[in-house]
Amino acid sequence: MLELIDTHCHLADERLRGEVEPILERAAAAGVCQIVSVGAIGSIETDRATVEIARSQPAVYAAVGVHPHDASDCDERRVEQLRELACSDKVVAIGETGMDLHYLRSPRQAQEMALRRQLRLAGELNLPVVIHCRQAEAEIARIVREEGMPAAGGVIHCFSSDRANAERFLEMGFYLSISGIVTFKSAHALRQAMTVIPEERLLVETDAPYLTPEPHRGRPNEPAYVPLTLATVAACRASESVTLAAITSANARRLFRLPQR
Repeated sequence: MLELIDTHCHLADERLRGEVEPILERAAAAGVCQIVSVGAIGSIETDRATVEIARSQPAVYAAVGVHPHDASDCDERRVEQLRELACSDKVVAIGETGMDLHYLRSPRQAQEMALRRQLRLAGELNLPVVIHCRQAEAEIARIVREEGMPAAGGVIHCFSSDRANAERFLEMGFYLSISGIVTFKSAHALRQAMTVIPEERLLVETDAPYLTPEPHRGRPNEPAYVPLTLATVAACRASESVTLAAITSANARRLFRLPQR
């Protein structure tokens, strides 16, 4: 049986409200032994709910941050609230932060400032940073170079670009986390990029309840589906799923300092 870690999902999302217990049961049955649940979306209450889920569930850990869609709300008070939440021993990362220039739900300048503030916070707390990047590869690379990568490292979550951008972020020291997008028929460039990611920098995730992999598109995503993403990544790399599951799980434990299960 595979043993996998879902390195990015949103268990506090309203679409999953009231479903956490059965979701975790299905995840365990599918071989998902640990989960990093990310707050970030919406208000600070989402981060608080995410930390509470992590505190109540031994297999769940939390990341807290401000999503680029909500970057306009990332003032000093919000950063201090994140700092307080990050005192919990179940918080393993800051994020997801980053930039989304596709939707621009917060102005570009606000997104950049929020990213800078969260990079600094991750550095101060010695936690890795989780980066959301959509049509903003050059901007994020510039800002991270100016601010400096947190000593604890970082991950480009839901990496969905091409080989050139994979190489750009790998050179900077990032891990790359692959979501169900890799199973989509249109994701040719992403599947080609699978061959340039060193095995020690590769992670897998669901981003549940979003980005449901084939053949379940149209339904809410959940951690139990991460083996489908892994299988496609393994096929792209001509690797065995069992081997790749062990590698990606070891990588997740190293980046997020998760205990052995």
